[in-house]
Amino acid sequence: MALINKQAQYTNLRIIDFFAGCGGLSLGFQNAGMTVVAAFDKWEPAIQVYKKNFSHEIYSCDLGNVEDYQFFLSFKPDVIIGGPPCQDFSSAGKRNEDLGRGDLSITFAQMIAFVKPQWFVMENVDRFQKSQKYNQVIKIFKNSGYGLTENIINAAFCGVPQSRKRYFCIGELNGIDNALIPYINYNLSKEPTTIRHYLGNSLGVEYYYRHPRTYQRRAIFSIDEPSPTIRSVNRPVPKSYKGHPGDAAPVTPDLRPLTTIERSYIQTFPSNFIFDEKKLSKTDLEQMIGNAVPVKLAEFVARCLLQYLKDNNESNMKQMQSTQLELCLQV
Repeated sequence: MALINKQAQYTNLRIIDFFAGCGGLSLGFQNAGMTVVAAFDKWEPAIQVYKKNFSHEIYSCDLGNVEDYQFFLSFKPDVIIGGPPCQDFSSAGKRNEDLGRGDLSITFAQMIAFVKPQWFVMENVDRFQKSQKYNQVIKIFKNSGYGLTENIINAAFCGVPQSRKRYFCIGELNGIDNALIPYINYNLSKEPTTIRHYLGNSLGVEYYYRHPRTYQRRAIFSIDEPSPTIRSVNRPVPKSYKGHPGDAAPVTPDLRPLTTIERSYIQTFPSNFIFDEKKLSKTDLEQMIGNAVPVKLAEFVARCLLQYLKDNNESNMKQMQSTQLELCLQV
């Protein structure tokens, strides 16, 4: 069950990406060998970045206000992927589901129930399973005939130099529950990926500052460990910061935070990914990078799915050959 290292030639799965953002999920699935045919989002800065990096169309669309899902059928998707906005569930947010953004996870489930792709992949924060919306979403999926694989995956064990836990729900129409758990567990690395593992010494620093939510938490990290979760907040070292017992190093004059683009590398966007820094504000760029699904995490999930499909295809072929042989022997 080892991960396949080249594009899957035995299938040409068509993907559409809902709530695509700047394209972390899209790029990961594309790198795994699938064909992304369309994407949808409503935030214009992210749409601008997406357009510069992909050849297929991204539609400016408020998915929460779409009344007729018929249009999505025209793409004939085999797989629908998406990460509905998760601020209402996030530990970094206020966790107030009454704000309305949490309803977009239900919107995603309703679109899946209407389009009925053979597969879907939904990503969210790890706290999603503790939310009020979770049970509603799962009920929609199950009532629509999907077998579900649910797992909390830490990106650091998927080739991402960042400790970032995310909930994934992978659905197969008329499938069985937990079918992909063995593939996910088998392919997780034994050790977490550090920044030095992934980027070597290219950042030019041994230690860096990452602004904490409160000063009761550490703020100085080493490149010999995974980065903490990349968030949309990125601030310089405050003059008032005196250090924390858990810091990897003391405060020094050359201590700095990672730059916006360096943070995109931690999210495993490649160096040739165009973020258009001259046209977009730093605030918008930090937000879209912080909200993105790490590319290598998306690719990990996509390759597990492809390997499952490959193994099942081979199993079905052997079963057919065995049946044909039995029929021949009976003649």
